[in-house]
Amino acid sequence: MTAPITTVAGAATDVGARRRLNEDAFLASAPVFMVADGMGGHDAGEIASAAAVHIFSELVGRASVTVDDARDVFLRARETVDEISRDRENGAGTTFAGALITEVDGAGYWLAINLGDSRVYRMAAAGLEQVSVDHSVVQELVDSGRITPEQARRDNRRNVITRAMGAGSDADADYWMLPASVGDRLLLCTDGLSNELRPERIGEILRAVPDPEAAARTLVGEALERGGRDNITAVVVDALMVRGGARDEEDSDTKPREAVAR
Repeated sequence: MTAPITTVAGAATDVGARRRLNEDAFLASAPVFMVADGMGGHDAGEIASAAAVHIFSELVGRASVTVDDARDVFLRARETVDEISRDRENGAGTTFAGALITEVDGAGYWLAINLGDSRVYRMAAAGLEQVSVDHSVVQELVDSGRITPEQARRDNRRNVITRAMGAGSDADADYWMLPASVGDRLLLCTDGLSNELRPERIGEILRAVPDPEAAARTLVGEALERGGRDNITAVVVDALMVRGGARDEEDSDTKPREAVAR
């Protein structure tokens, strides 16, 4: 069976300028694309994020996944991270953001998942949009109107999250079903990227760099240049062909690249 979305992806990660250990992990292999940002200090965060990614890697190689598949794997990943957390004095946990290839009535869809403050962005014809919503104290303050998005970028509570996998949290993830189109470009990133680069700059880079691997490296490199205060990870995914998408699935490979580079 052919995949409802044919993709090409690239990824990059860096420990950053201030950390000694990279607690981020990622997966960039169809039909699963994800990033995870570990928490817990010492080796606990690194182990938690790697464990979550390892459980999701069981889906690699399938043409697509269902929502039930995703929920089942998410629950098993959370159980695994919970066990890791219980074995460590200070606990352990990880944020999580992913995009999985799925379908509805034969048409290609993205299944976006988020828990914590790692993010899912989509670049389409209308521009860059943040699909996921941060599970954080400052996001709650923005939603309630107590601070502005600009104030949130400078707030010293911006790294305090309200949901996680492990770390004593049993909260569920948020899920979104997004109809896919040829030319879609997704970005999955940890907060080490989004805290350093404004969305406008992220969009400029995603438009200017056609190759997803090079785009991921450029994003991570610029975040490092702008401070690199945390681990930095980016996964960039391009939709080359989409069954039942907004453009004819027989469009040539160059059309999606033109769409994101113009």
